[in-house]
Amino acid sequence: MSVNRPNPAQWLWYAVGGKLPDRYREWVLHDATVPTWLFRHVLRRLVVIVPILAVLYLVLRVWLGFDLMIVLIGLGLGVYAGLYYSLIFCTHSVDSRVTRHGYPDQYASQVRKALKEAERERYNATWRNGDATS
Repeated sequence: MSVNRPNPAQWLWYAVGGKLPDRYREWVLHDATVPTWLFRHVLRRLVVIVPILAVLYLVLRVWLGFDLMIVLIGLGLGVYAGLYYSLIFCTHSVDSRVTRHGYPDQYASQVRKALKEAERERYNATWRNGDATS
């Protein structure tokens, strides 16, 4: 099955929380349910955080002249805090993103759970049956 992918400008809009046109609905569900969904979520958060960090660096280091080490430690702690809270609420964030694109509440979590269960059953059928030797 081929899924319509958004162009880079649309993806940036999607990364900062925008809604894509309906023709990308399947891609949004794919984005939220592939095995790398958590990595994709972190990447979207970094797209939001990096420009803010760049502005803060310019203000603190270039304009105000703070020590480089202090600026880098502060920015690093900002990245840590931003990603920490983003990861705490990642399932809710991804589920609400999918809901915004027309799917039922918590649909992405249900799909991920079903895919994981199917993978577990496939693994057990292949490797845990009574015919396999140890």
